[in-house]
Amino acid sequence: MPIVKYRLLLLALILCLGLWTPAAHAETTKKKHSTDEQTETTHHKKKHAVAKETAHLASKRPTTKRTIPASTTAEDDEPGPAPGGPVDPSRPPSVVARSVIVLDARTGQVLYEKDADTRRTIASTTKLMTAMLVAEAGNLNQQVTVEPIDTLCEPTKLSFRPGERYARSALLYALLVHSCNDVARALARDNAGSIPDFADRMNARAAQLGANNTRFVNPNGLPSPGEEQYSTARDLAKIARAAYANPVLRPIMATPHLQFQMANGQVREFSNTNKVLLRFPYCNGMKTGYTDAAGHCLVSSADDGQHAVISVCLGDNKSIWNDSQRLLQWALAADNKS
Repeated sequence: MPIVKYRLLLLALILCLGLWTPAAHAETTKKKHSTDEQTETTHHKKKHAVAKETAHLASKRPTTKRTIPASTTAEDDEPGPAPGGPVDPSRPPSVVARSVIVLDARTGQVLYEKDADTRRTIASTTKLMTAMLVAEAGNLNQQVTVEPIDTLCEPTKLSFRPGERYARSALLYALLVHSCNDVARALARDNAGSIPDFADRMNARAAQLGANNTRFVNPNGLPSPGEEQYSTARDLAKIARAAYANPVLRPIMATPHLQFQMANGQVREFSNTNKVLLRFPYCNGMKTGYTDAAGHCLVSSADDGQHAVISVCLGDNKSIWNDSQRLLQWALAADNKS
């Protein structure tokens, strides 16, 4: 009997242990799964929070947007002309520009022309006339006080501020070297009192030079909604020749690099927008231009000590630098000059 009782107690103990062990194992597994789920949930929450914060920071991060100046030939984005190779003096080079004229700067003799009388927009080459009127008016040491209306233009600007004062001569450098549109407005207003009155003076001076197929409406060549502004390669060459002969403008147009002191004392450095001037030793000016409507435009001049020539290219593309340099090389080498 004791043995039977012992066996029964042992069996009961075994059964109890058997029942308890799976339950305990199940409970332990459940707790482990719960812990794993909590860990996984926490991990996902942290991951989501990091992703959300990253996206937020990315949305706040400043982006870089390049803006091609509408009044220059995008000189910061394009290579200049390649080193000049040999040219055939017996014939002018083939160029992309839609309208072209090349002439002797001293005599005005036309050496080559291509569609030179078609009216075209001429972009910032307009500033040759602006600069010439200011230079011819004299008193270049006179101070110009910047007014709010002078600053209302884009995109190439000196970014001066109303109330600042600059000598007319200093502003001429900023106008012709860096092609500043706000400077053109300031000089025009200072000269004539208003942009429309200055445009009248521009047109009157063009007529004096025989540029009768030309119409100006502003001093910087930017598009003017509702107003037609145009010239031709031939007319622009006449204006360029007069500007070339001006003793004030010649050295300004030939300036490759400029250090301009702002009214607050800050010095800004500019390279001439004319890359032919920077690459071709004989080039000594003159003025670049670009808008979507005009394409790439360039009036350039060169002097080798024996001959002085002027080239006008309108409606070109990124070949403008090579086109202009090759025309200058050819004109200097050609034997058809008087």
